[in-house]
Amino acid sequence: MSRWRGDPWAVLVTLSLGFFMTLLDLTAVNVAIPSMIDKLEASLDAVLWVINVYILVLAALLITAGRLGDLRGPRAMFVAGVALFTVASVLCGLAQDPAQLIAARAVQGLGAAALMPQTMTIIIATFPAERRGAALGVWGAVAGVATIAGPTLGGLLVSAAGWRWIFFVNVPIGAAVLVMALTLIPDVRPGRPHRLDVPGVALATAALLCLTFGLTEGQRYGWNAGIWALLAGAALLLAVFLAHQRTRQDDEPLLPFTLFRDRDFAVMSVVSAAVQVGMIGLFLPVMIYLQSVLGFSALKAGLVMAPGMVLSALVSPVAGRASDRLGGKYILMSGLALFAVGMAWLAAVADVGRTWQALQPPLAVAGLGIGCVFGPMVTVALRNVEPRMAGAASGVLNTIRQIGTITGSAAVGAILQNRLAGSLRDEASARAAGLPADLRGRFVAGFDHAAKGGLEVGGGRGAAPDTPPGTSPDLVHHVQRVAAATFEHGFVHALRPTLALPIAVIVIGAASCALVRRHRSEGRDEAPVDSRPMADTP
Repeated sequence: MSRWRGDPWAVLVTLSLGFFMTLLDLTAVNVAIPSMIDKLEASLDAVLWVINVYILVLAALLITAGRLGDLRGPRAMFVAGVALFTVASVLCGLAQDPAQLIAARAVQGLGAAALMPQTMTIIIATFPAERRGAALGVWGAVAGVATIAGPTLGGLLVSAAGWRWIFFVNVPIGAAVLVMALTLIPDVRPGRPHRLDVPGVALATAALLCLTFGLTEGQRYGWNAGIWALLAGAALLLAVFLAHQRTRQDDEPLLPFTLFRDRDFAVMSVVSAAVQVGMIGLFLPVMIYLQSVLGFSALKAGLVMAPGMVLSALVSPVAGRASDRLGGKYILMSGLALFAVGMAWLAAVADVGRTWQALQPPLAVAGLGIGCVFGPMVTVALRNVEPRMAGAASGVLNTIRQIGTITGSAAVGAILQNRLAGSLRDEASARAAGLPADLRGRFVAGFDHAAKGGLEVGGGRGAAPDTPPGTSPDLVHHVQRVAAATFEHGFVHALRPTLALPIAVIVIGAASCALVRRHRSEGRDEAPVDSRPMADTP
């Protein structure tokens, strides 16, 4: 493989595989939510922490990892991240309860944070400007492929071998990436070394933790004063963090404000967060809907999502190349508009008893829109960034994306739980009229108690009252049917307002693209990032 060492496309394949691995579990975990709830006896908010703790650690440490990449070398950080992520995947697969799984997912997030910003930094250092859009388009397509492979492969593994294998599958991928990284990626160090801003890291991490805990656990604690105090604390910590960063602008800040003087970078920061809110808003509630309402297996649910995501992966490199020639402004606006239309269409057609075929047109439109976003978004964001700031810009952009993910996940989860609690109560009250009088109060109270105790998503499980001894089998079966119908219709009623949030955020992202400067990259005489090759370490 030595003759391929340093080859830009061989390097891109290696980086893309590592990036793919970090994204695979994010979508695969969404498919496995009902299974993990059953096998680990966990509530919905506990499983949301399995998703959120990974994103929390990732978002909090991305900029720091980007700085460490500048200091220690991006290849060294990439290799360390892949190794840590692979070991943590084994620990996730061996977890015996929600607490163990959440802890292992935190370690996974640490590994992902170490490797992810290095992928963009090395791509920028490896590809000349006239080919960078195509390379970033491929990099963006990896997100689409991971989106396909996550639900589909995750569904296959959950159905055939159990939820633990969505983590164990990372082991061979991680081993292959380690070998490829050590043999194919040269040790290049773009820019100059940076110092770490430890107080900034602590403030940012604390702010994200308060925000995530408040949004994720708000429904469980009835949005009491403590929850609102956490959310207020998050806002205060963010303000202190920004003030702290302002004082360090001449001394290696964690968040260089100079990046945001470039209008295109500032707008793409908003768009990147909006896209992530849209992605998590699509996958989190819709995967639960497919399995818990429509009764699809995990595999079938993944396959239902696959065609739209295949379309996304096919379109993404084309959109990346087009952004090199034409600029990404109108491609981005069109893609985001299609994404929002697809999600709104899906919200309109979602109902109890829908066939998988009825969901394909809106999912295809959403997938087409997603495919037009990732490559052009990164190309526009980094177009005017100075080479010495490439590592910082990569870390900041990825951090903002992940903040969008974690905020979207927590907010969508909070809205889903809140709306589901209310709709289940209303449905239970209406449908209890068809039950014997002595069961009606207990039936409604069962759903109300389930909502207050942390919702367990799945066909009314745990909400239907225990029938008295001697109840006829026909009546028991009737109560179970009514409980299942209550959950199914209640979830559909909660799904639509839940999807309204990510749709609105995507629309705002599309509108903000109007501020992007018109640009044509063709014929630009732009040099690639100045890289200083270092002696390869053994």
